[in-house]
Amino acid sequence: MKQCRSFFLILLTGISFAQCKIKRDPPPEKDIVFNPAKLAENTAGDIRHTLEYLQTHQGRLNDSVELHFTALMDSLYGANQYKPIWIRGGKIIHEGTSFLNLMQNSRLWGLFPNDYHYNMLSFIDRAFSLDTNAARNAALWARKDLLLTDAFFQMAKDLKLGRIPFDSVTLRTDTLLQDSFYITALNQAIQTGNISQVLQNLEPRSRGYDSLKAYIGVFLDSADFSPYTYLPYPYTDSVGFYHLLQKRLVETGYLSDTVPPMDTVKFKSVLRRFQKKNEFKITGYISNSIVDKLNNTDLEKFKRIAVTLDRYKQLPDSLPQTYLWVNLPAYTLSLFDHDTVVFSSKVIVGGPQTRSPVLTSEISNFITMPQWTVPFSIIFKEMLPKIRQNVDFLAKENLMVINDEDSVIDPKTINWKKLNKTHFPYQLKQRQGDDNSLGVIKFNFRNKYSVYMHDTNVRWMFSKSYRAISHGCVRVKEWSKLADFLVRNDSLRYPPDTLKAFIKRGEKHIVSGFHKLPLYFRYFTCEGKQGKIVFYEDIYDEDRGLIQKYFMNKSVF
Repeated sequence: MKQCRSFFLILLTGISFAQCKIKRDPPPEKDIVFNPAKLAENTAGDIRHTLEYLQTHQGRLNDSVELHFTALMDSLYGANQYKPIWIRGGKIIHEGTSFLNLMQNSRLWGLFPNDYHYNMLSFIDRAFSLDTNAARNAALWARKDLLLTDAFFQMAKDLKLGRIPFDSVTLRTDTLLQDSFYITALNQAIQTGNISQVLQNLEPRSRGYDSLKAYIGVFLDSADFSPYTYLPYPYTDSVGFYHLLQKRLVETGYLSDTVPPMDTVKFKSVLRRFQKKNEFKITGYISNSIVDKLNNTDLEKFKRIAVTLDRYKQLPDSLPQTYLWVNLPAYTLSLFDHDTVVFSSKVIVGGPQTRSPVLTSEISNFITMPQWTVPFSIIFKEMLPKIRQNVDFLAKENLMVINDEDSVIDPKTINWKKLNKTHFPYQLKQRQGDDNSLGVIKFNFRNKYSVYMHDTNVRWMFSKSYRAISHGCVRVKEWSKLADFLVRNDSLRYPPDTLKAFIKRGEKHIVSGFHKLPLYFRYFTCEGKQGKIVFYEDIYDEDRGLIQKYFMNKSVF
């Protein structure tokens, strides 16, 4: 028994000793070397010590510096006796200087310099230039080398995969990067001496990505990145929110900075003035649109650029030769064929409460003179209360009541007050024709949301600037151009003007047999065109949510 106790004591002592050995002391801040010949040797030792410390502290060097690739870096440096990668003869190599310059200007790539230790690296460089002993400090050289390597790996990852999480419509196949990806990229950068080109080769191959990135410099030239108060909305703390709102109104010049905390009456007065100047409906009350306007500073716009560039990184390296692209916030449909825009069309999309989904599919057929079957969600939420109030609502909206036997029922013979979500043995269908909610054509594509694209009987709505007003389907202004394009290669069955003749005669036809057209519904709130970056309203608050979660405290400097 005593022998067992002695054994366990020895075992516990050994474990404690091993743990003490693993939990290394922090790497030294100073390791001054006066003999230049020993600087490289000491730098390698400090690199090893620092990596051992980082691996037992989750990559955290101190309260302000955290490295993300410590295990990979330990393997990389360990294979070469922990010699520095970016430093030779007590000086940074040309590739290191190039990378620092690229890092400083990384905002031109939609990146944030401090995501790559830029402030810390700049601090080290200032120390080298101002303090003679700093250039002899092997610990400082070791830290700089490790920060550069970690920064390169992080930038390579961000340019390849982006910073926002992949979602259900991500089409990339290489969503996980192996260690070999990072090592290969670093070796190519060092060997070729062209850091910028190696990193550019990791970016998406997309005309939309290229055009947006091309005009970031133009945007930055006139951007004002003055600090401002961000307004979280919707809010949970009304007192805290209105305190922030008052500060934001001071920053915009609508209030004097000497104004004490305001009451409701004063807030309404200022908000009315703001609404009048910015062409909002004058109510005196805060709203989502007002908060968007106040938050939409140049810093927020840059973050939206960053989000949009990352959304391109969720697409495959190449899209089909021919495809249909619907950008929901832009209210625009574009048909691409061999990298040429065949035509574009205004569209109407789902409202914030009935969003059009982001999806990938393909148009398989379309129907002329379609009949609309009203979804039960619309019946119970919108129509049933109106029918109960006045059954003539059905005739006014050109709606038929159909029973389970597919027979038309006189709506005045039904006790509508007894119908509800659990008991509704009817369908409401709209008679086909030009006044049908689907208009005269409907484009079908497989999706789990039961949405489609179609014409509309309220075509004047295409002239509105805000067009997020449908129940989720996408209404297309140039539907005839899309239909003609789909049957363009089948002139035997569909000679010119055949589709127009179907519609003129009021004939229902299901048109299929053409090559299925790939279809993308996407959410991109900015794009580069006509020499600048154009921004669209964040109609579903998708950008706002991502910015608050992933870019909230980031700075372009």
